Order: sequence, then C-alpha cells, then structure tokens
Amino acid sequence: MADTRKPQVTMRDVARAAGVSRMTVSRALRQDSPVSKETRDRILKVVRDMNYVPDQMAGSLTTKRSGFVAVLVPSLNNLHFAETVQALTEELEKIGQQILLGYTDYSTAREETLVETMLRRRPEAIVLSYDGHSPRTIELLKDAAVPVIELWERPETPIGHTIGFSNCEAAADMTRALIAKGYRNIAFLGEAEDAWTRGAARRRGFVQAMAAAGLPAHRVLKIGKPPLSIEDGAAAGKALLAQYPETDCIFCVSDAPAFGILSALRAMGKSVPEDIGVAGFGNFEVSRFSTPTITTVKVDPRRIGQSTGHLIADLLSGEGSLKPRHVTVDADLSFRDSTR
Repeated sequence: MADTRKPQVTMRDVARAAGVSRMTVSRALRQDSPVSKETRDRILKVVRDMNYVPDQMAGSLTTKRSGFVAVLVPSLNNLHFAETVQALTEELEKIGQQILLGYTDYSTAREETLVETMLRRRPEAIVLSYDGHSPRTIELLKDAAVPVIELWERPETPIGHTIGFSNCEAAADMTRALIAKGYRNIAFLGEAEDAWTRGAARRRGFVQAMAAAGLPAHRVLKIGKPPLSIEDGAAAGKALLAQYPETDCIFCVSDAPAFGILSALRAMGKSVPEDIGVAGFGNFEVSRFSTPTITTVKVDPRRIGQSTGHLIADLLSGEGSLKPRHVTVDADLSFRDSTR
C-alpha cells in the first residue's frame, strides 16, 4: 500500500515560501533573533500557515530516528491512564522504543502546546487520549508525517488510527439496561465544562437512550470541570435530588462522583438501592470495593495500552499497511449492589 501521509514540511519549504534563505529562517526562529521585525513576522506567519515544526534534533542524529513515542494523557493521577501507559511502555520496550510523556489537564490549549513541543523532538509516533482537539492541533497532527493514534474513543472524524470504544454507545447501553431493570426517572450527573469530551459523549448516550425509550431525559446536572471527583459527587447529590426529587436512579459520568453520590444519599437517609439506584462508568477500584459496590461500565485500560503497542510495532516495522486502523476495545456492563 502506498504511503499516503503528507510529506514533512522542511525549513527549505518555509524559506522558499517566505522568499528568504534557510539561514534567515533559522535565525528568525531564535528567541534572540537578529532578523528585522518585519521579516521575522513574515517568516513566523509562513511557519504557522504551513504548520512547520522546527527539528530540534537536526544534526544530532544522523539516522533521523528518535527512538521514542510521544504520549499525551489528560491526567497523571487517573489509574486508567496510568495502567494504559504502563502496558504501552512494556510493549514498546520490546521494540527498543521509549515513552516521552505529557499531560494535558483536559485542556485543548495545553494539548496544542504539548503536541507542537513533542513534534519538535521528532517522535516515531504520537499517542493521545481523545477529548477533542483544537483546530491547530488537528492540522499539526495531520501534517506530522508520523503515526497518530487516538485512544479511549472512536472519534467521528479520526486523525489517523484509533483504539477504544464509543463512549456514547456504552452510556446508551447502560441507560437501556437501567430502564430494563424498571428505572424510569433516571438522572445523569456530568461535567459542566465538557465540550467535545468523552464525558459529553456519555451524556449524549444517556439522553439518546432515554428519548428512544419515550422517557424524559431532562434530568441532567452538570457541575465542575473534568474529571469529577468524589467530593464533586458528594456535593451534587443533595442538589440533584432537590431539583429532581422524583429521581429513582443516578447515572454518573464516572465512578468517583458515583461514590460521592453514595455518601450524599447516606447522609440524606436514603437507602441504595432500595430508595434509589446509582451507576458509574469506568470500573475503578472505588466502585469495586465501596459499600454497596457500584454498577458500572467496565473497560480494560491495559488492553488499550497493549493494543497501542502492538499497532505501533507493526507500523514502525514497515511491514504492515499504513492505512488507518480502528481497533475496538469492549466496554461491558457490570451490575452490582448499587442497583436493583
């Protein structure tokens, strides 16, 4: 299969477009640039328009192989991302690759900066968790001339390869299952600042499943920025029931706020699952060892990391097809003591 990736933009290309020499471009990119402001501004505009990323390793590696894979995750204290990175590291070590890790803090602006910084180091591939991207990040990744792999979601318009599942479909599956158990007045607890995130996809799945069943889907409470914590859930419980007192089950965007909801309900004298059901998402440790244990959506983070490592090994070997691949990782429902 022919390589359909765009050729990497070079300093020569920038110089030709700006009508200057490569030396002038090189000087213009320095912080202490001796180039005139007018010329430098013109060059920097060309750099941005062409999505040129300066090669900080040029001249230092005659092989042009950096030996590392750039990995961006939203959080460093999320056990799922930690397990994904650990499994990916183990697989990459088998092929002599190392990880250069960064975290985005669920910020598209921070992700954009990190992507540009990572690309300057010429990684062999770039791996990032999908929570939406800025337009410039998308252009940078499309022009990167290295494999790009998005994790934990199946984006509608993937940049390159994907390994994950549909968060929307998984949440819809859970909602349909809760309806099948007799719940009718289900509420959803999500994040306020969730545009383009996996949390927003889960909320959409809830709304779609409720509407398809002919049930009202207006019981949605959005608080805080991603990711919601146990404390967020505890604070939201009283507010949610005050706003929607008829609620018979609360489906939370993740397991941490679901655990917090349990605490809030207990403080309010509510019994789970006799008075009200609770469900989460993620199968985190807190859901497995809480009292009662929490019904949740199970995903294997290590499998995502391992699958990513296998894909990168295949792509870098030069033997596999470069055509974008989309690997589906199962998201299963686990019903526990927090629902009837």
